[in-house]
Amino acid sequence: MARKYFGTDGIRGATNAGAMTASMAMKVGMAAGAYFQRGDHKHRVLIGKDTRLSGYMLESALVAGFTSVGMDVIMVGPLPTPAIAMLTQSMRADIGVMISASHNPFADNGIKLFGPDGYKLSDEAELTIEQLIESDVPLAPSAQIGRARRIDDAQGRYIHFAKATFPENLRLDGLRVVIDCANGAAYKVAPSALWELGADVVAIGVTPNGTNINDGVGSTAPQTLSETVVAAGADIGIALDGDADRLIIVDEQGKVVDGDQLMATIAAGWARAGRLAGGGLVATVMSNLGLERHLSAQGLGLVRTAVGDRYVLEKMRSSGYNVGGEQSGHIILSDYGTTGDGLVAALQVLAELKRAGAPASEVLHRFEPLPQLLKNVRFAGGEPLEHEAVKATIAAAEAELSGTGRLVIRPSGTEPVIRVMAEGDDARQVETLVDRICDAVRQAAA
Repeated sequence: MARKYFGTDGIRGATNAGAMTASMAMKVGMAAGAYFQRGDHKHRVLIGKDTRLSGYMLESALVAGFTSVGMDVIMVGPLPTPAIAMLTQSMRADIGVMISASHNPFADNGIKLFGPDGYKLSDEAELTIEQLIESDVPLAPSAQIGRARRIDDAQGRYIHFAKATFPENLRLDGLRVVIDCANGAAYKVAPSALWELGADVVAIGVTPNGTNINDGVGSTAPQTLSETVVAAGADIGIALDGDADRLIIVDEQGKVVDGDQLMATIAAGWARAGRLAGGGLVATVMSNLGLERHLSAQGLGLVRTAVGDRYVLEKMRSSGYNVGGEQSGHIILSDYGTTGDGLVAALQVLAELKRAGAPASEVLHRFEPLPQLLKNVRFAGGEPLEHEAVKATIAAAEAELSGTGRLVIRPSGTEPVIRVMAEGDDARQVETLVDRICDAVRQAAA
């Protein structure tokens, strides 16, 4: 059965519309609270958020929902998504909630749920919670309504945790680091952690006002970071997204380094230290073929999954890998956490930079990416990928790319769009094949 509200990363949408209203948030709290009340102990939920204006509204509604079914609530305010996952586990909460729409603009928001182990919920758990949302969840008796409180030391707990992932024998002294927090959840903790480890910190994207999250800053808009790195004469730039589970790096020349290059850097360092599990790493079908060839040349493997960090993590857990992620910058290091953590991944990259004693431009650009092109085709309805002419066009393109490239065609999980991606040694060929498939999809959908 398909899920109605949950997507690949929780419930997300425009606020005060659809599923992202206060009334829906209260229902989510009631349903999730009912689902996780198991055993005879007093149950608790931990709630964090990013800096969006709508976070106040959704937080209050969630608190009402959870307390109405008898759960105690701990609110920690703006903190990164990985901090919520970590604190849920370390504080023995039954459930963790992050209110965030990640890299989306401020008008959107979302609700991400974590189980008591700090991992995102399974599809089955989310489906059960959806069924509870649409049912009459029993309310707690008056004397058993939950209590809500805020705690003040959550930021310090996460900073301590993040710093503990950095090698004990290294310091960041002598490095000038620009950190772009996207006016989001990490605007306090990320600069503090870097400064306490010895870096000379230049912080941007650290003045949230409720509406400027991801607005011209952060991992999806690295131009400001690039300009700041060059102007400040910095050694490296770090860009996080709105909830700080995504990372993009800029070298000292202002050139962007994506998630594929960062995973290659971390994997190489961990392999050298004998701590890379699984003999390689896990990435999605969107990671560049250049990464796969680079790893193969080092005797390391690459396992691909569907798009989405949850699928990467599932494969890591089932097959024993400890490094995985996405080209977009979601990097999961399971030795340290249960979800992507932009700050922790950045610290591993900085450790490699310190060990190498060379500029970021030399250390982080591990391979030459193959020409890669992605185009989206919007359609009104039906299943254009099932059309025989489309199938034939795709088969012909795959045959033409055989041995020299890859083709990835997939429908979007959130909108009526077909995503067509090709990569190969010949950029002109890649563009021709993508256009040919897009034309076939448009004709089939007409």
